[in-house]
Amino acid sequence: MTEYRVGFEVVEREVRKKSFGVLSVVDSKLRPHSTGILYGVSPPQSKFAFYIMVGSRYAKVRHIKRNPNVSLVVTFPHYYIRFAPASYAMFRGVADFVPIEDKDVQWAFRQSRILRMNIDSTPIEYDVAVIRIQPEPTVFCCGLGIGLLELRRSHETGSYKVKIPGHRL
Repeated sequence: MTEYRVGFEVVEREVRKKSFGVLSVVDSKLRPHSTGILYGVSPPQSKFAFYIMVGSRYAKVRHIKRNPNVSLVVTFPHYYIRFAPASYAMFRGVADFVPIEDKDVQWAFRQSRILRMNIDSTPIEYDVAVIRIQPEPTVFCCGLGIGLLELRRSHETGSYKVKIPGHRL
């Protein structure tokens, strides 16, 4: 895996266009546990973070309380060329919990129609947890920002790493 010409700004732009990812946590028996989630991204002027709203009784909440180390994979499928493998960006990080009233949480959830619907339709009495993922500096990517013809010529160039700028961590 190499450093590549695609910078963090490209990865961030593409991740902001999506709202679905796969969150992996460590369960009580130290096994990986992965689940699909909807996420929002912090405002561009804030520290880079992901926000996930879930019921506070979900297993992922219990797992994160025991072990806050997580990973989040965001995939970028090819909609017209279905047989081509999806590109992805994988973020490792540490998860914690923030109040739903947090201004960055509110901003992040207002940027996507589905997230806006979730936050607006959640009953007051529903016990909600908001997970914040603060990623490590290195993002692992495959295929993102690289054309299919280039990937076909040299599959090894498809896997690369980018660094989140220090002022965004």
